[in-house]
Amino acid sequence: MDIGVMIFPTDTSIQPVELAKEVEARGFESLWFPEHSHIPVSRETPWGGREGAPPLPEMYWRAHDQFVALGACAAVTEKIRLGTGITLVAQRDAIWLAKEVASLDMISNGRFELGVGYGWCKEEMRNHGLAFKDRRALLREKILLMKELWAQDEASYSGEHIQFEKSWAWPKPTQKPHPPIVMGGAIGPQTAAHVAEFCDGWLPLGGAHDVAAGWRRIREACEKVGRDPASLSLSMFYARAVKPDAMKAHADMGARRAIMPLPSKWADAVLPLLDQYAALIG
Repeated sequence: MDIGVMIFPTDTSIQPVELAKEVEARGFESLWFPEHSHIPVSRETPWGGREGAPPLPEMYWRAHDQFVALGACAAVTEKIRLGTGITLVAQRDAIWLAKEVASLDMISNGRFELGVGYGWCKEEMRNHGLAFKDRRALLREKILLMKELWAQDEASYSGEHIQFEKSWAWPKPTQKPHPPIVMGGAIGPQTAAHVAEFCDGWLPLGGAHDVAAGWRRIREACEKVGRDPASLSLSMFYARAVKPDAMKAHADMGARRAIMPLPSKWADAVLPLLDQYAALIG
């Protein structure tokens, strides 16, 4: 598998530009940044929406804007792929997001990948004017709208939640028809159907999600709509330390990329771990 790394880049950690240079110098394949716009102090929703979860780490509300940070990384690198892991699409304005994606893809010379997910923090969504129950349908429609904006000179879209009149919008992405779209999270029937309909791959959390069952559901969903499952990629997003046998099992399953976690700390803590991960690069 190719080896990439991910980090919450914050105001109290190694900065994105320095990290991107170090990542490329060591031969990693990709660099990924998550996002949260803010975290309400009420902490109404437990971490990940899981009852009994540990306290939410501070990095969740200190993270840089992922597109600003990745744009800076694109300017100081030439080879590594740059990804969002993940973008909270339902909380974002799809028209602006389409332009951000296309701009970053052009600025990076076609090195961007868009990781997407529904989100889990109800109060964060509420502050964005989003009803938690609508997040899946909104993500779907916003991505379908963005695909029109990326592909058409005069784009329009009509859905249940979004009505978009015929419009001009540039730039268009460098990668055609658009940068790869990879879905994060666990796979149930609706998510599997969404991956089959409008995604280019799946980005599960190794150790947290049943990868074999999820991959099987995605393949079944593809077959229902007449899509070749081989057109989808599997990338493992490891949120914690992972054992070599787990990596081998995922590689045998068809995973083409492992994304290893870095702590949101300064260079003296991050770079030694980066050196350890570099030993995995084959």
